[in-house]
Amino acid sequence: YDEMSEAHGFTLDEYIYYGGYPGSAALIRDEKRWRDYVRDSLIEPSINHDILMMTRVDKPALLRSAFELACEYSGQIFSYNKMLGQMTDAGNTTTLAHYMDLLEKAGLIKAMQLYTGNVKKSRASKPKLNVMNTALMSGISSYSYEQAKADRTFWGRLVESTVGAHLINTADSITKIFYWRERGVEVDFVVSDGKSVLAIEVKSNDRKASTRGFEKFCSKFKNAKTLLVGADGVPVQVFLSYPVKYWMEYEL
Repeated sequence: YDEMSEAHGFTLDEYIYYGGYPGSAALIRDEKRWRDYVRDSLIEPSINHDILMMTRVDKPALLRSAFELACEYSGQIFSYNKMLGQMTDAGNTTTLAHYMDLLEKAGLIKAMQLYTGNVKKSRASKPKLNVMNTALMSGISSYSYEQAKADRTFWGRLVESTVGAHLINTADSITKIFYWRERGVEVDFVVSDGKSVLAIEVKSNDRKASTRGFEKFCSKFKNAKTLLVGADGVPVQVFLSYPVKYWMEYEL
């Protein structure tokens, strides 16, 4: 965020919607040109060159459908079976999980696993989808910048996806990003480096945040720390100014 703010004059809201691709920054006053750039100069080369030309993909249409659905549902828990049910291309959950791995390696989509403290159990969980740059989510949506800000649900998912993308992109190789949910109680992100665990909740409005998710999580994982981003916690722009390692060591 700091780079886009200093180099291109982005406000926080502009960064949340338009994302962090420097090449598209000059086009944000013309949303059609900006969208065309995101699709033609960012998405297509990533899928065509970074995935299809480098790896054998038997169902390229399924890969593209998976990418678009993941952008549409960024910030949500979405089972692979449910994703397949929304696609016209036949496939299976194993193929879809593999394609999600390819999309992550290309820097497009992260399918986060449920935090269980157990690797095998986590791998068997429903993934929570997160774009690795919010330009992907905004670029394929039908929302203009002003429409996105006016829709509190969509904007809330954009803010959460911005935080998720920051965590994913600033984590080192031993730091893993998860989510947590149990019996309808959820924590947006769980960060683990093998030694310590940090639970993160994101709030995009100013109302006092519920701590129910934190309380339930900490009752199960006793040594976990918690961090609220937004509302009456750490301001979003401050959170985006420091890498995940800083927040792992941060003391409230």
